[in-house]
Amino acid sequence: MTGPPAATAAVRVAVRRCLVDVEGPVTAAVSGGADSLALAAALAFERPGSAAVVVDHQLQEGSAEVAAKAAAQCEGLGLRACVLAPGGFRVDRPGQDPGDLPASGGPEAVARRIRYALLDTVEGRVLLGHTRDDQAESVLLGLVRGSGARALSGMPEARGRYLRPFLDISRETTHRACHEAGLTAWDDPHNDDPSYLRVQVRRLLDNLDVAPGLARSARLLREDADCLDAQAHPDNDVRRLAALPAALRSRALKLWAESECGQSVTSAHVDALRGLIDDWHGQGPVALPGGGRARRSEGVLLFVPASE
Repeated sequence: MTGPPAATAAVRVAVRRCLVDVEGPVTAAVSGGADSLALAAALAFERPGSAAVVVDHQLQEGSAEVAAKAAAQCEGLGLRACVLAPGGFRVDRPGQDPGDLPASGGPEAVARRIRYALLDTVEGRVLLGHTRDDQAESVLLGLVRGSGARALSGMPEARGRYLRPFLDISRETTHRACHEAGLTAWDDPHNDDPSYLRVQVRRLLDNLDVAPGLARSARLLREDADCLDAQAHPDNDVRRLAALPAALRSRALKLWAESECGQSVTSAHVDALRGLIDDWHGQGPVALPGGGRARRSEGVLLFVPASE
């Protein structure tokens, strides 16, 4: 008795390992591309009766047809499939509102916000089709942007209800798995548009063939970042902050700033905050997301809301 083809076996094993301790509903997030269709096929085999959700970002002409075809292929695999789009956004959880979806940032950032806002309405665990190549791209993008260890550690295998079974699987393998399953993958034209930094990075990685090494570095950096994060606590006392090792000082400042302004702060914000500790010469306040500011006064950092 012969087993499944090599690529099909690889994606099934990855999903099987991911779901070992997972109970309850499981849904594959599907775009119609090879990675997510391979994910859907593996989930259908490993956990029959599961679901697939196709997110139609409505950012390209013909997106509804692409989403419908992807959903039909998922149903052909035996999954319960549906299409979610911003126009049909459901407020299933407290604090969510369609008004949270308007664009800020570039097209990729807009698509990401829409995608997760919609996926957050899905019951149970959600599988994402990010591969080892996506992980390598994230690391290289972090390097290009001058990010810190947390960004360079890439995407985690699990974050809350979201799981990524394919972070050790290559994009070539998911494409072969689709071919072996007779699935027709959609090629996103944005993936060939050099105006996107991620596309430039992808082409560079294709020429260098360094994705496995970058993905391994991301895993090692994540272990280091997790260790440092566990030791850091929000603090605004200048003397205590100055006594901390630099890595912990940055994390303590980031945690404090985020707790005060209620938004994520970037490494540029943290660098500016560190200037209030490491290079204090009476400078003015540091601008933070949301319009608030941080200033130093009598040995502590104070948060000044935008309204003041």
